[in-house]
Amino acid sequence: MRLDAAIAEASIRLASMSDSSRLDAEILLCQTIDMPRSYLFAHPEDELDALTIDRFEALMRRRLDGEPMSYITGTREFWSRELFVTPATLVPRPETELLVDLALREIPRNAEWQILDLGTGSGAIAIAIASERLLCEITATDVSEDALAVAAENVRQNDLVNVSCLLGRWGEAVSGREFHLIVSNPPYIREDDEALQKLTHEPLSALASGADGLNDIRILATDCIPLLVTDGWLIIEHGADQQDAVAEILHAAGWVEIACHNDLAGRPRVTVARQNGK
Repeated sequence: MRLDAAIAEASIRLASMSDSSRLDAEILLCQTIDMPRSYLFAHPEDELDALTIDRFEALMRRRLDGEPMSYITGTREFWSRELFVTPATLVPRPETELLVDLALREIPRNAEWQILDLGTGSGAIAIAIASERLLCEITATDVSEDALAVAAENVRQNDLVNVSCLLGRWGEAVSGREFHLIVSNPPYIREDDEALQKLTHEPLSALASGADGLNDIRILATDCIPLLVTDGWLIIEHGADQQDAVAEILHAAGWVEIACHNDLAGRPRVTVARQNGK
């Protein structure tokens, strides 16, 4: 089978479950033959042997089963950096870059701040902030040893010396310390949400958070207060229909200057709040 024919056939098979079926097919074929996409365009007439077709089909079956492309390829781009990902972590989403952008707005360019990333997963947020604010020290925590190993590897691959990874649930690993700013992309999906049925390949513990999806945000609202310097910032990602509930939770815990920001699709996505003294 020729390269172009293999791509065309795979695109048709993937169309029912992917909005980028041709791109997916091209990336999977590149993964199979260990060549860049430019090779596909330059050599469409190349023939695939039976063994290569079998390997391509194995990757196709994984994608057709709903496995994210990032798990199949082992990489995901975030904040213009290539990150290593595994099923131990969520796949970093483009909308989470808003959280990074909002954090960078609050951190002076030459600041030597202590920054905390709670529930770091792949380390995407910590690495993005660390790469833009080299004088800051970023501490990234996660309750999952496997996820933390992924984050540590991404820190190593990105050659960053201002990120440290610690094991612990939320702020447990940094009890007694103080930070200028805390960021978090916690689980926020309702445990009965049908959306979870489409996310079966990603870790449930990093997605669902109780009946209303807000259990972990409630924990952060209270537990982050003693971890911040006076007037320190908390920045949390949440669901697009949760902005009012998140604001109420933060207000009840004593946070001030609470403001929600929309992502590029216009959906309420990230809330920023300031600590109001201890």
